[in-house]
Amino acid sequence: MLFNSYEFLFIFLPITLFVYYALKANSARLVFLTIASYVFYGWWNYRFCGLLFLSTLVDYLAGSRIACSSDTRKRKLWLIISLCTNLGLLGFFKYFDLFAQTLNQVSAMVRLLPSPLIPVMGVILPVGISFYTFQSMSYTIDVYLGNARPCKSIWSFACYVSLFPQLVAGPIVRYHELAAQLESRIHSMDRVARGVYLFIFGLAKKVILADGVVILVDQLFKQTAPGLISSWAGMLAYAMQIYFDFSGYSDMAAGLGSLFGFEFPRNFNSPYKALSITDFWRRWHISLSSWLRDYLYIPLGGNRKGLSRTYANLLITMMLGGLWHGANWTFLFWGTYHGVWLAIERVVGKRSFLEWVPKSVRCAWTFLIVLGGWVLFRSSNLVQALGIYRGLMGMNGWAGGWDNTLWTTHKLPFMILCIATGVCWLSANTWEIRFQPGLATAVVLGFLFIVCIGIVLVNSSSPFLYFQF
Repeated sequence: MLFNSYEFLFIFLPITLFVYYALKANSARLVFLTIASYVFYGWWNYRFCGLLFLSTLVDYLAGSRIACSSDTRKRKLWLIISLCTNLGLLGFFKYFDLFAQTLNQVSAMVRLLPSPLIPVMGVILPVGISFYTFQSMSYTIDVYLGNARPCKSIWSFACYVSLFPQLVAGPIVRYHELAAQLESRIHSMDRVARGVYLFIFGLAKKVILADGVVILVDQLFKQTAPGLISSWAGMLAYAMQIYFDFSGYSDMAAGLGSLFGFEFPRNFNSPYKALSITDFWRRWHISLSSWLRDYLYIPLGGNRKGLSRTYANLLITMMLGGLWHGANWTFLFWGTYHGVWLAIERVVGKRSFLEWVPKSVRCAWTFLIVLGGWVLFRSSNLVQALGIYRGLMGMNGWAGGWDNTLWTTHKLPFMILCIATGVCWLSANTWEIRFQPGLATAVVLGFLFIVCIGIVLVNSSSPFLYFQF
C-alpha cells in the first residue's frame, strides 16, 4: 500500500486512526497497530508477512536469551543466530539471483564448468526487507552490547519492527529510540497538527516535485548516446527526483508517527547544501549512515588502527552500503565511488583548496560529485552508466539523441525542475520551518492536499523509489 494512494488516504488511515483513538489502553493500541501494520504490509503480497514475523520472533527470542544469560558463549551464540537468520533471509531474497547470474557468467567465460551452473530463480524481493531487517537486527546487537534493555512484551517488539509509518522505507529506528514511546506516548492536538503538516508537505514533495520531473529522467535513460544538454538536464532531474521522493517519504513517515504519538529521528538535513562528501553523508539518509557507522565501520576498527586500515574500513563500509541498496553491481560501484571520495577528503583534510573558497563553491563542487554518483545509482548496468558519463562530458555531441520536441511539449516538468532546484538550495527544509498552527497554515495545507489528490487522480499513484531497496 502506498502513502500516496486513495486506499491509504481515504480508507486505511482514517479507519486506523479512528480505532486507535477509540482504544484507551496502551497495550490494546500496540496490538491494534501491529495488526494494522501487517495489513498495510500484506496489501502488496500477504505471503511476505511470514518473513516479517520470522525476523521479529527470532530477534525477540534472541534478545531475551542474551539478556537473561551470563554465559558469554551462549550470549554470542544467540547473537550469531539472529545475525545469520536476518542476513540469510536478506541475502537469499535480495542477492541470490545476482550471485547466480554472476557465477554463471564466470563459468561460461572459463568454460571449465557447466553453464548455467546455478539456475536463476527469479526471486521476488519483499518490499522493505532491507529496512526492517536492519532495524530488527540492531535490537539484538544493542542488547548484546548493553546499549538497550530487552523488550518484555512480544507485542511491543512486533509493533516496533512492523510499525507501518516507517516499515518499508525507513527511517531505520533503533529500539532504544522508541522503547519509552512504546510504553507511553504523548497524544496532543499540537502533535497531531505537526503530523498533518509533515505528512502533507512530504506528500507534496513526492507528488508535485519528485513525480513532476520523472519524464525528464526517463527520456534521458531511454537514449543510447545522450547529448550534453539532455545528460545534464536529465541527471539534474534525477537528483531532484530521488531527493524529494525519499525525503518526502521520510517526512510522511515522521508525520504519520506523530499522529500516533511517536517521534521518529530526522532522516534528512538539506543534503544538497553539504560542503563536502563527508558532510553529505551526515545529512543524507541519516539513519542508514549512522547504522553503517555504528554496526559496521566502528566494529571493523573505524579510525583506531592506522591510516591504511581507516581507508580500508571506509571503502568496505561504503561498498556494502552501496550493495545494501540493490542487487546490481552498479550499486557496489556507487558505494565504492563515495568511499573513495570520503578517503580522499580524509587524506587531504584542511589542505584542500576548497577550504579557502566561498561556501557556495564548495557546495556546488560537492553536488557535482554527488551527481556523478547518481549516474551509477540510476543506471541499470555499467554500459548505460558509461553512456551517460560520455554525454555529461559532451562526447556524444551537443544534443545527441535528444528529442527536440521535448523542450516545447514538456514545459511544465522543466518549470517543476527549476522550482525543485530552488527549493533545495534557497529554502529551509520542512524540519527547519517553525510550524505554527493557524488559519493561514490550514489553508496552505488544505490547498496542497487538494492539488496532490488531483494529481494522483489524473496520473495514479507511483511507488517510492526506495521501495525497491
